[in-house]
Amino acid sequence: MIDPVNPEAGQGAKQALIFDEATDFARALPPMAALMGLDLGTKTIGVAVSDGMRTVATPLETVKRTKFAADAARLVEILAKRRIAGVVLGLPRNMDGTEGPRCQSTRAFARNFSRLWPGPITFWDERLSTVAAEKALLEADTTRKRRAEVIDHVAASYILQGALDRLRYLAG
Repeated sequence: MIDPVNPEAGQGAKQALIFDEATDFARALPPMAALMGLDLGTKTIGVAVSDGMRTVATPLETVKRTKFAADAARLVEILAKRRIAGVVLGLPRNMDGTEGPRCQSTRAFARNFSRLWPGPITFWDERLSTVAAEKALLEADTTRKRRAEVIDHVAASYILQGALDRLRYLAG
């Protein structure tokens, strides 16, 4: 199988487990194992996790970005501690569905991260996830300061929940 995201991966290198299609991602996952959702920003990474049944996404934390190695080390630590089976990265498409520089950056992050962690990685269209998270936090009467602290990992939970719902649909 040639990975469309990383075609050279099968040529002597370890095959990257990066999937654009949810069906391929689902096939690569072991049963009854949690997933992690990431909202990659330029300054922070929002992190959310699911339960083992993959029904509910829960906001976990926001990682302040420094260097890729330090950011990735923290994420790998969470993956190991929580026995996460797969990662869902929010893909920041433009409103017309096209991919711009932020999508390229997210795909590059996935390629680099796949060299450090052997599990499957996929993408989820994150358009409006931050807007939905902001709306939910406003409805919960969260202070401006608290919203700023939690918005990224709440957005990550919206990204992950969308992927979980899709995986459940594919399985049903």
